[in-house]
Amino acid sequence: MKFIGVDFGWSSGASGMCCLEWCNSSLEILDITTVLEIGDILTWIDQRISPHVPGMIAVDAPTIINNQTGMRLPDKLTHKHFGRYHAGCYPANLGLAFASRTTGFSQSLLNRNFNHAPTIKPQRLGRYQIEVFPHPATINLFGLERIIKYKKGRIGDRRRELNKLRNYIVHILPKLEPAISLDTLKQIPAIAEKQTGKELKAIEDQLDSILCAYVAAHWWYWGAAKNMVLGNLDTGFIIIPNS
Repeated sequence: MKFIGVDFGWSSGASGMCCLEWCNSSLEILDITTVLEIGDILTWIDQRISPHVPGMIAVDAPTIINNQTGMRLPDKLTHKHFGRYHAGCYPANLGLAFASRTTGFSQSLLNRNFNHAPTIKPQRLGRYQIEVFPHPATINLFGLERIIKYKKGRIGDRRRELNKLRNYIVHILPKLEPAISLDTLKQIPAIAEKQTGKELKAIEDQLDSILCAYVAAHWWYWGAAKNMVLGNLDTGFIIIPNS
């Protein structure tokens, strides 16, 4: 079973991509990169999970939007459960410019038989897609009191926060179940002082894509026993692992 995490560019820009494979009771990182165009993202996915091969795609973007205005139910629930950690998500509705891009990407996955999976029987092979959100995932997986603020701010602060995120990923994910192999995580380099804002953005996208792929594996492995489902198939849903 393979798991692909997509830190999707909602309006433009590159998307972080990570592919994990469940093999010998461990998750291995097969590939991690950034991809710019949606067509190239889909080609990247097709090359790693060919037709009729089981896999799950976890997308950090609103994949189901049916409300014309306001906030979706899953958006509201992130604020209810994770607002105190600064981990409420951005509202999505059909009136916003990104809606056609994110739902169109989801439709492209549906066309490849990656079906929405707001419910799942743990460890059953299939082709699935889910919506995920890294910030609340880090709260539960890493036991944080607030989010790691690596997306905005001065470049020096972003470097430190990204290194913090990288260290949590490298040192905690191998201790969880399912575990990512420490050997593959060690290949993720620490953030250097010389790296520019553009380089930091690429690192941010890739680290987020690892988290997305891991949440996909966690959902497949445990199902509802150790994951939260915020929303449903009609309103849109977000899968968040419990610690």
